Amino acid sequence: MKKILSNLVVGFLLSIGFSAAHADPPMQPFYAAVMKMAPEGKLGQVIKQEKIITSIKGAQAWKIAYISSDVSGRKTISTGVVVAPTGAAPVGGRPVMTWAHGTTGSAQNCGPSQVIDPAVPLNEYFLLGGNSWTDYGLPAAEEFIKEGYVLVATDYQGLGGGGRHQYSVAATNGMDTLNAARAVVSMKETGASKKTLVYGWSQGGGATIALAGMPEYIKQTGTVADNLDIVGFVALAPQDISILAPAGKHDQATADKYFQDSQKMFLDNVFNFTHATMFYWGTQAAFPNLKLSDIFTDEGVKVANEIYSNKCMHTASDTFNFNYGSSYASLLKQKPSNTVAWAEAMLKGGVPVVKPVAPIQIYFGSKDTAVPPMMHKLYQEQACKLGGNVGRMQLPGEQSHFTTPGSSKPFYLAWVKDRIAGKPLANACPQN
Repeated sequence: MKKILSNLVVGFLLSIGFSAAHADPPMQPFYAAVMKMAPEGKLGQVIKQEKIITSIKGAQAWKIAYISSDVSGRKTISTGVVVAPTGAAPVGGRPVMTWAHGTTGSAQNCGPSQVIDPAVPLNEYFLLGGNSWTDYGLPAAEEFIKEGYVLVATDYQGLGGGGRHQYSVAATNGMDTLNAARAVVSMKETGASKKTLVYGWSQGGGATIALAGMPEYIKQTGTVADNLDIVGFVALAPQDISILAPAGKHDQATADKYFQDSQKMFLDNVFNFTHATMFYWGTQAAFPNLKLSDIFTDEGVKVANEIYSNKCMHTASDTFNFNYGSSYASLLKQKPSNTVAWAEAMLKGGVPVVKPVAPIQIYFGSKDTAVPPMMHKLYQEQACKLGGNVGRMQLPGEQSHFTTPGSSKPFYLAWVKDRIAGKPLANACPQN
């Protein structure tokens, strides 16, 4: 009976031509106004801001929209939340913590700043105590405010500022994270200095380590806040699909194998399938020379556009499950085409394999099934060979992907404080 109903639902959607496929979901006035604005201005330029209430003691907060750009060089608009201590800033200003969040989805209303009370400590959907349909907030917000830091949390482009979200295109997400820091430094109300530390989880962990490998983007001039002093990166269970790519130039055989191997890792259940296909959808948005029809069936293209332009992560996964059950993989072609171009795009949009611009500390759980720990193990090995200082710590106990932010906090708080204070750091790379 469920299969019959499923087919009827899909047939009905197909019969009406998915008329809502590219319709934006309902938006709050702040974001509706931003979506009508053109992405014009300097990188980091705040083009709209609104004071909001925060329950964090001794803090003040704003929603902002600011100028960013993507991996293809196009200007974009990102939205986000700023939280800063009240009172006068110390001489030299306040350090900045710029947060890159984990997966929330791909529709315009999936930005964490859009929840009712966004300027709070991290609140996770899956955990006991979670009170929302999505993850939102900033990890260790109360502790960092007490230390006198300014916090900013990007939503990423496409999650409230218009345009299509480039989900897990780590380079673009990293640019949004950096430009959020530039934006907060430009806001006189925050008292922010240029000393900056980047932290992120999952999708945002990938953005964090991607940004660590983008010195040219970090050093470019003509922004609202040139020459940020980035002192470190904290990556919580960072995803990095590009690390699995074979070295050297791709031919058809290596591209096909890379694509097939990466799919095998993420098509084992509908939750992982949603992550993987949303990544394809976001990658195509970043690289217009690609076509969704290279990978998806005709029905799959229509379904992906319908779901990903209108729903956030968990409802998207539920929709695939309700309509397709265990046959969700039927939406993908058995033999994808144009795989060389796709593989090259995934590499270009992924984490650069270069020496990081500042020390990196990675935290992960041994029971993480959402982001295979092998990803960041390989990243650490490659970055260390290039002269980077990359630490990697398995958290005590049996930590999952979703318990990583909370269980890592006691460890990264001290690490962050030492980097802000400029204390020496021994090389944390594995010793052979």
